[in-house]
Amino acid sequence: MKTKHFLESADIKAIAAAAEAEALKNNWAVTIAIVDDGGHLLSLQRLDGAAPISAHIAPSKANTAALGRRESKIYEDVVNGGRMSFLSAPNLKGLLEGGVPIMKDGQCIGAVGVSGVKSNEDAQIAKAGIAAIGL
Repeated sequence: MKTKHFLESADIKAIAAAAEAEALKNNWAVTIAIVDDGGHLLSLQRLDGAAPISAHIAPSKANTAALGRRESKIYEDVVNGGRMSFLSAPNLKGLLEGGVPIMKDGQCIGAVGVSGVKSNEDAQIAKAGIAAIGL
């Protein structure tokens, strides 16, 4: 039997705090979502000034990154590369950069999705959050 890693409450709090700190340091109004490996929402934080729609987009990006086990940017690149049929893939709604899987020992244990600024900046915030737990 194998050991399965998972996010604990302390991990979620650390990720959220570090992601928020990165956003605030840059004066970025965003929403930060954290999900488990099945894409289930564990944390959602909409910072002051973040657009209401970002509270829908961030969890979708996180869900896509968790279920796909890769950054959501990969799917955006597939669609932008002309493979429009990929839009019919089931359960993948956040096909925009800004969703980053949380990987430990080759296993996806969750993901962070951010929405509200440029896509590469969203991803920067997500990665800053993940770095807070040493991954």
